[in-house]
Order: sequence, then structure tokens, then C-alpha cells
Amino acid sequence: MRFIDTHCHLDFDELRERLPQHLADAQALGVEHCVVPGVTLAQCRTLPAFAQQYSGVKIAFGLHPYFMAQHKAGDMAQLAELAHRHSSELVAIGECGIDAIVEDIPAQQQLFIEHIALSNALKLPLIVHHRKSHHLLAAAFKQQPPQNGGVIHAFSGSLQDANTYLKLGFKLGVGGTISYPRAVKTRTTLAQVPLDSLVLETDAPSMPLAGYQGQPNTPKRLVEVFEHLCAIREESPQDIAEVIYKTSQEILSR
Repeated sequence: MRFIDTHCHLDFDELRERLPQHLADAQALGVEHCVVPGVTLAQCRTLPAFAQQYSGVKIAFGLHPYFMAQHKAGDMAQLAELAHRHSSELVAIGECGIDAIVEDIPAQQQLFIEHIALSNALKLPLIVHHRKSHHLLAAAFKQQPPQNGGVIHAFSGSLQDANTYLKLGFKLGVGGTISYPRAVKTRTTLAQVPLDSLVLETDAPSMPLAGYQGQPNTPKRLVEVFEHLCAIREESPQDIAEVIYKTSQEILSR
């Protein structure tokens, strides 16, 4: 079976020291590609060289809402310039979105709208972060309709939430959350949506699966995410793997 980790922060400090081994471990289990999203302007500037250094790494540029305190006036304009310059190397725009736990929601909304506009200009999908913000994302999408879909990273929510995103051309990112029995609503939703609306992700080094709390997450755990998904779906593991691999390739095709 072949897999694509559609969201992992391989360049974060927790993974850096043993990164070649982490990648080798994942590749040995069939994880062919890993998508590394942008989080700050300074980090995005390092990503093209990072992708050239490690086989199978794909990159995206974005300003993560979690780092709002670090983003400065003019960062988005510089990010857009950088993205246009490296557009042939990017598979998406993001990680971007709205996080209701972080301060200054109006500024987050405006920044997210600018990311949508950039993705439309470059004809690239979006990698969208959400936390207690489905309604805020919906408002931004109404103001600046996305034209190239993307991935709703670490999707959690109801079937209604899922269908709203699917109608806009997005896929749902399935990660370690589904390994926790308490995630009843999300597990129920992911069991019901069309199989071709799902992609797999680890969010390494974050979002550890049940049983690995307190440990850095790694790309090899993608196979365990897949196994948890198989446990709640009716299709065969082979069919699930094939469809999700194809969907991941289509949405992140470069």
C-alpha cells in the first residue's frame, strides 16, 4: 500500500535531530510523500531548500493563525511575493485559517481571506486550520470564495460541517484524533462521508495518537491513522488505501 502524509511539520525542532531516520521509517511502511506546510514568513523562506534536501518532501507557504503574535505588518505581502516566485515548487497555500483560541479574530479573518485570494491567484489548493471556527471559516469563504479546494486539516465536526466543506471542493484531513474513543462525533462523520473526500495526515510532531501521548508524533504513525480509519469504514483496507492515495495525489498534484 502507498500513502501520502498530507500534513506534517518535519522541520520542527522535535523531529530535526533524527529526521532522516523518521523519513526512512515512514518510507519503509509505504509513506511516499510528506507535505510540510508553512507557518511563518521566516520558516517559509527555508522550505524550498528543505524540500530539495529530503526526498519525498512537498511544501506549502502560509502564515499559521497560532503564530499571530509573530506575524508583522507586511508579512502577507512578502509571503505572496515569495509564493509567486516559488509557485512551481508549491503544492498548496497554508497552513492558514482561523483559531478561536487565539486572540484578534478580525485580524485572523482578514489574513485568511488574503490566503484564499493568493491560492486563487496561483491556482493552488488551501491547507486550512480550524479550531472552534467553522462559522468563521464559512464567513471568510463567503467573502472570498475558494476556487481550488484543498484540505481541512485535522477535521473535527459534524456531518453538516463536513458537507459544507465538501461542497466547496475541500477534502477532510484524517489524523490521530480518530484514535480517541471520545471523538465520537468526528469518528461518526468520517465513517459516513464519501471515501474520496478523505486524506490522511499526522501533523507530526503534534497530534499524537492514543497511546502515544507525551511523545513527538512521527510520519510513520500515518499507517496507524489509516488502520483506525479502516476500523470505522465499511470498505476494504485495500480500497481505502487506493482511493485515499489517489485523492491525495489529485489535491496535491505537484
